[in-house]
Parts: sequence; C-alpha cells; structure tokens
Amino acid sequence: MTDSPNPDAWRSTIRRRILIVAVLFTAWAAGIEARLVYLQVFHHDEYVAKAKRQQVRTQTLPAIRGDILDRDNRVLATSVDVETIYAVPSEIEINDRRGTASALCKALDDCTSDFKASLVDRLSTAKPFQYVKRHVTPEEASAVRALKLDGIGFMPESHRFYPNRELLGPTLGYVGVDNVGLGGIERSYDTVIRGTDGKVVVVTDAKRHAFGRIERPPSAGASIELTIDSVLQHDVERELAVGIAENRADGGVVVVMDPWTGEILAMASEPDFNPNVYGTVDNKIRQNRAVEEIYEPGSTFKTVTASAALDEGVLTPETLIDCAPGYIDIGPRRVHDVHPNGTLTFTDVIVKSSNVGAIRTGFKVGPERLERFVRRFGFGTRMLQELPAESAGKVWSKLSDTALASVSMGYQVGVTPLQMVTALSSIANGGMLMRPHLVRAVIRDGVRHPVAPEALRRTIKADTAAELTTIMEGVVERGTGKPARIDGYTIAGKTGTAAKLINGEYSKQKYFSSFIGFMPSRKPAIAVLVMVDAPSAGPYFGGLVAAPIFKRIGEIAVRHLGIPRSIDPETPVVMARNITPSPARPVTYVSPSSPAADGGRDGVMPDLRGLSARAAVRTLARLGLVPRLKGSGFVVEQHPAAGAPIDTASPVALQLERQPPPPPADSDIAQP
Repeated sequence: MTDSPNPDAWRSTIRRRILIVAVLFTAWAAGIEARLVYLQVFHHDEYVAKAKRQQVRTQTLPAIRGDILDRDNRVLATSVDVETIYAVPSEIEINDRRGTASALCKALDDCTSDFKASLVDRLSTAKPFQYVKRHVTPEEASAVRALKLDGIGFMPESHRFYPNRELLGPTLGYVGVDNVGLGGIERSYDTVIRGTDGKVVVVTDAKRHAFGRIERPPSAGASIELTIDSVLQHDVERELAVGIAENRADGGVVVVMDPWTGEILAMASEPDFNPNVYGTVDNKIRQNRAVEEIYEPGSTFKTVTASAALDEGVLTPETLIDCAPGYIDIGPRRVHDVHPNGTLTFTDVIVKSSNVGAIRTGFKVGPERLERFVRRFGFGTRMLQELPAESAGKVWSKLSDTALASVSMGYQVGVTPLQMVTALSSIANGGMLMRPHLVRAVIRDGVRHPVAPEALRRTIKADTAAELTTIMEGVVERGTGKPARIDGYTIAGKTGTAAKLINGEYSKQKYFSSFIGFMPSRKPAIAVLVMVDAPSAGPYFGGLVAAPIFKRIGEIAVRHLGIPRSIDPETPVVMARNITPSPARPVTYVSPSSPAADGGRDGVMPDLRGLSARAAVRTLARLGLVPRLKGSGFVVEQHPAAGAPIDTASPVALQLERQPPPPPADSDIAQP
C-alpha cells in the first residue's frame, strides 16, 4: 500500500518560490538602492557637473568697443559685428568628426593642411566648446551654414575696423580676436574702450533643442576723441612718403604739435601698416617711430645748448666765438665743421650750424648746467604716457669732457622725435614745457570729459625764448634751413644731420637728416619735426632732405588751419554783423562742375557766389588760394570780386548765408 500525496505540498512549493522571488527582489532592490546611493551621494557632484556640461553652456556676449575719433569727430576706429563658427564636439558622432573637419575645410578660405589637422584634434576632444574659426567672412559663414553639420554653430562677435586703412596705424594700434587692444591707443586705453562683456546661458534638451537666457547684458565702452586732425594727418603722411621715396630713405617721422597746448595734430611714421591686417606685418613695422625710435639728433639739439648758454647768461647773441681752423680736437677725436669758419658771433654759430662753435659753447656752459637743461627740456623721461611702448631715450648722468663736447652738438644723447618736438614747442611758446598728449576727451554715456592741457615746468625765460627765436629765424632766412622758407611767413627752425651708429661705429653712408621749426615764428600755430632715416639718393644734409618736406607740410597746414600771413599781412575784411542782406541781391548761381566754378584759367578770380562752402573751398584749393569763411551755407559775397587778378599771397574772404535767394528762372541749377 503506497502513501497518498500530501494535499498541502503545493503550499510549501509556493512558499519556497515566493521566498526565492522575495530574496531576489530584495537583492535587486538593494542593488538599485546601493547604485542610487553610489550615484546620488558619493558621485553626486561629478554627475551634476557632467550633466551641466552636456546640457548647459555659458557663452560670452562681447562688449562693443567704443569708437576712436579725431578732433572733428571723424571715425578712425570702430567696431562691426561678424560671425564666429564654433563646435560642440560631444554633439558630433565619433565616426563623423574627420568628415566634419574635411567639410568645414572645403567651405573655409585658406584652409591649410595644418589647420585641418588642428581642426580634427579640436573636434576630437572631450571639451564642450571649441572654436572652428573666428571672425569669418559672410561668404564663409554662408558656405558652412549650408552644410547643416551637427555640432557646428554660429555666434556673433565684435570685430575692430579701421576705415582709413593705414592712416595713423602705428598710433591707433590694433585689436586681437579676443577684443583686447594689443598696441597703440587701443592698448593703452583698452579698459576704457573695451566695456564689460555680457553672459548668456544656453540650455539643450534631450532632443538637442537649444534655448537661452541672458544673465548679464554687455555694456559698451567709452569713445576716445584724439587731438589728431585726420585731414592734416593724411596730408602729412602723403608728404612724408613722397619725401622718403624721393630720397630713397629707409623711413622717417613727422610730428606736428600745437606748442601752446601740447596737442599732437599729426603723427606720421614710415613705414606704416594697416591695422585691419596687422598680422601680415612683423613687429618692427608695427612700431611707432615717433615715440619708440631713439636716435642721435645732431645739430637740431644745438637749440638746447644755445638755450642753456643764453638763459644762464654765459654769452649773448653777439658774443664772438673762435671757430678756426674749422676743427677741434677732443681727446683722440677730431671734430670738423662742414665748412671751415673763422670767428663767428654766437648767432652765426647756430645759423651756420658750426660744430666747433657749439662745442666751445658747451664748454662755457659746463657739464652740470648743460645736463640740467637737457633734463629740464624733458629728455630722458617718457613725455606722452598715452602710448604703451614710448621710450624715455638715453641721457648721461655725468658728462665727461668728451661727452660734453658730443652732447653740445647732438651726439651721444638718445632722443625720440616726440621729445625733440616737445622741446621745440617749449621754445616756441615762450619757455613753458607742455606735456604732449594725443587724447583730447573721453566720451562716456554721451557725456564728453575733456582732457586739459598740462604745463610741466618752465624751461627757459621768456626773454631767452625770444632771443633764440630770432637766431632760429636766421637759420631759415640765411642759413642751412633756407629750403624751408614759405612765402608770407616767418619761420624759426634748425637743421640736423647725424651719422648713424652701426655696430658700434659711426657710418659714413647712413645719416639721420632732420629739421625742426615753428611758424609763424612770433605767434606760432604749429611746431613741426621732420626726421628722415638714411637718405641715399644724393645729398643727406637735413637742410636739403628734411627742410623741403617741412616746407610742403607747412604750406598745406597754413591753408588747412587758416594760419594768417606774418609777412605783409593782408588787410582784414570787416564784415558787419546783424545786417540782413537784401533779398534782391544779385547772385550768379553756378554748379561745381561749371566753367565759372573751375575759374582761374586766365589768372582771374572765379565767381564763387551761389556755391556751397565745400565747393567754394575746393575751387580755391585747386587755385592755391586760402579761404576765409564768414557764416555758413552758400557764398553770397566774395573778396576779391570775380574777374579780379588772382593773388596767391592773399586770402579770399567769403560771406556765407544759409538760404540764398532763389536762382533766376533761366538758371540751369536743378531745383530740389
């Protein structure tokens, strides 16, 4: 007889199975809980950061740099929006990264093999953001956008633009792709011009849809108004380039300054460069020679020696100095004059630029006093302080006999062109050293904050300045500076020719040729330095190389700045105020292209009535005439009258009014 099955056995089976399932479920739950604890407690920060890197990106909104303007609010530097292409490597499939780099390379300009290899490396990193190419052209942006590549995006950035290309390039400086000034005014005023960058947070969801919010908007930088007159600057750069080409020189500098305020009206340095493409030239070309070039000034420095001698009462303009036999021995050296002289007055020592006479004058002054005057005029210190690379030059702390002789005639002293024209301006204004400056005002939030002129110290007495001015007038009238003469104007100037120091020895082929001068000499409006580096076309003397450049710049400046004649000045034209012109006044209306506007072909004054001020000025400029404008608008009266003989020595007075009488019915002027 067999045992019957236990009717409750199935219950045990079920219980065992439930227990096993419960144990497995408990173990599974415990594992999940342990994993959650591991992820959310021990590695919480790590995974939160990883999620943020994948889902959240912070981008910078670059601030707009302020403009740089000239003294008449003409734009010299401004900012424009351009596109930058970037990549998010995590959004690009690993197998597609090389193909993405190849596609991008085909769409971008100038894609070299090195750039392509670098691009592959950047797309292969684990970083959440990589630049592909910054500041691309519109054509490049369109070509890349048409590819519709995953992980490739576009963002706006600010790009610095210089509308006048090379104009004032070394002085303005340039800005890098990171919107940071790297040279010139752009660098020294970077924190003022740059403004404050903004920030935007971009969030990407699981479907890679992006949306963003601006956490901090960017703020624009301040604008800088320079003392530069860009019209005069253009003319100065042109004349310097012409002079360098004519003399086959290595380069040169011109600085034009207002001697009463220290404002720099023009600063030209050759060779120059275009800041829009600053990366295509080397660092030496990007230098501003006006403040960075240290050179031995030669005879232009004799003005400092003369200032010390006159101011200390060591001699007078009539004091006789023995310059025979045309040379002087200083230790083992023999210093010659270009032309042997006998006994000269101190005035003629400067007029004829006698080295022997200057050395004898320096010995009369003595080393302590001469060194004191050298430093009093600002040599050996940074004068401008607005350009980051300005040099202080090199001066002696103690002058030996040989050094005293050399410094007296402008050797063994290192100066910058800016220091030289600043010292000249001190003589021109009666003996006050004004700090040179380039920035006229800072414009922030629409409010103009002017920069006041700064008087540093007195260099010489006013009487000394007047005596030296008379002597320097003689340099131009009958001395080495005669090629600088300008009809109708008295000019005080000094020539300089200094051999270049090359490999420790003074060259017999390469020279610095220079001229300094101010005009009109008795009430100066401008002080000008011209320095030409290594002329090689023939004559190398400052009077034959630099003085003619000064003359051309001076002739332009008197017309542009309206500087009145100082020799035989014209009788001023008195125009009555508050007199309403008669509506019936006859006016001949001409267009700028008509024969009347062209005028002057037969040596007679054209009829300018009815022309705009700009058209009238252009017409007179073509004839070499200087306009004197009264009022604004259109020309209603002129003096000399139409048909009178042209006299280039006298200005043309023009009376302007806003609304001229209507032209006659048969006039050929189109009505608006």
